[in-house]
Amino acid sequence: MTIRLFNTMSGQVEVLAPGNQSTDDGDAPALGMYACGPTVYDYGHIGNFRTFLHVDLLRRFLKQQGIAVRHVMNITDVDDKIIRNAVAAGVPISAYTPRYEKAFFEDMDALNCERPEFVPRATENIPEMTALIEQLAAKDLAYKVEDGSWYFRIAGFPEYGKLSKKDFAGIQDGARVQVDEYEKDAARDFALWKAAKATADPNEMQWQTPLGPGRPGWHIECSAMATKFLGQSFDLHAGGEDLMFPHHENEIAQSESASGKTFARHWMHVRFLLVEGRKMSKSEGNFFTLRDLLLRGYKASAIRFLLLSVPYRHQLNFTFDGLLESTSAVDRLRTFHQRLLEGQAAGKWPSGANPELQQQACNAAAAFTAALAEDLNTAEARAAIFDLVRLANAAADAGTLHADDVPAVLDTLTRFDQIFAVLEDRDEAITRAALKWAEQEGRLEEANADLRASLALSDAEIDAMVEERNQARRTRNFARGDAIRKELADKGVLIEDSKEGVRWKRTGTSRTGAHAPRP
Repeated sequence: MTIRLFNTMSGQVEVLAPGNQSTDDGDAPALGMYACGPTVYDYGHIGNFRTFLHVDLLRRFLKQQGIAVRHVMNITDVDDKIIRNAVAAGVPISAYTPRYEKAFFEDMDALNCERPEFVPRATENIPEMTALIEQLAAKDLAYKVEDGSWYFRIAGFPEYGKLSKKDFAGIQDGARVQVDEYEKDAARDFALWKAAKATADPNEMQWQTPLGPGRPGWHIECSAMATKFLGQSFDLHAGGEDLMFPHHENEIAQSESASGKTFARHWMHVRFLLVEGRKMSKSEGNFFTLRDLLLRGYKASAIRFLLLSVPYRHQLNFTFDGLLESTSAVDRLRTFHQRLLEGQAAGKWPSGANPELQQQACNAAAAFTAALAEDLNTAEARAAIFDLVRLANAAADAGTLHADDVPAVLDTLTRFDQIFAVLEDRDEAITRAALKWAEQEGRLEEANADLRASLALSDAEIDAMVEERNQARRTRNFARGDAIRKELADKGVLIEDSKEGVRWKRTGTSRTGAHAPRP
């Protein structure tokens, strides 16, 4: 199937397909994709992870469609924020950044993001950066100022602004303080290499290079690492919309000036999110890391599902009501999936087939795939699957779901979960890890009290208490059954009786956890 994706450069939805990248084993062409990674100076917030999740969804869908992916994501482990924080902490950045890099990948794992094929660190690719700057200097597109820093000469790249569509004609050189302050030739010129200062803190990292002692500018890092792993021209560059200017614009200018080739043929930018209708910021009190939400009792799977619920080119309004709805949606999918599997294992479904339901399963799979193939329309893709869940549940309730229908429905669910990745219940382990981290960091008081209480009991212990309650009710010892229900409720576990048996949930702000009916 042809995959079409909006290209920020052209302003149109275009076919996305592999170009000249090859897989490591030399087989079919791979799609070369560079996605800007984290700057590891602090914990990642939910706005960051919305971008990473949509990149993960794209790579999963490409692979599902039989397209190999050569995905590169950098780690920025040297920049001004990192240096500032490391100096404040009194440690070198080599000791400061590993903690946050480790936390970033723990959070990515919690959100069920696949790892890229290559994850280069900026500090491990300094020779590639200096070589690229030397190429630009040889073309008189990089110049050195008195303090030893190097800048890119934007006047030498007439196409500057072609990605962001900004008009720079009105900017007058000499009208900016920056020109005098940094001895740049022009106001728009940006740093390629920042010279070491004589008064620099000993914890500031610097490298001795042919350019002089110092460290790279942020933009040159991504250009050097992208071309190292994907070549001078590759298929797709992705990132958040905040990176379009100046970061991606500067990447294009320096990369294409050095190579004379198109840097990336396709550009994908993920929109910002709002939180309860407002821009997320610490001053507004609505700034949340993934760990903040986990400690409040929300499930990692529900956070993933919510952040993917709105297509990447549309702004998502992240609300806590929406997160509760996402929790319920994931629970509904898991309950339905388990209902099919358990009924199949128990031989519950009558023999034969319901051709209409099988056709509905095929239609849902086709609609799901078509929605993602047309600019990753996650909203329509989800709707197709929930329509199937509703129809199949209704058929099961009416006795018209047959044994031969189940494989078709399960196959569609499998295709869905290869992309959205929420059916496997990993939430309790992730929440326990978050609580352990909070305890180590002295932040356990931030955790939801009901959540802490519910996690004091293991799944096995809860199952045993539920079974004891079932036995008490079978022997008409209702007082004991009610006592067990209250004891579990006091420990943050909600019991739900249904016609299919007893279900229980860990409660908290988000009613985390959902477990299968107990007969």
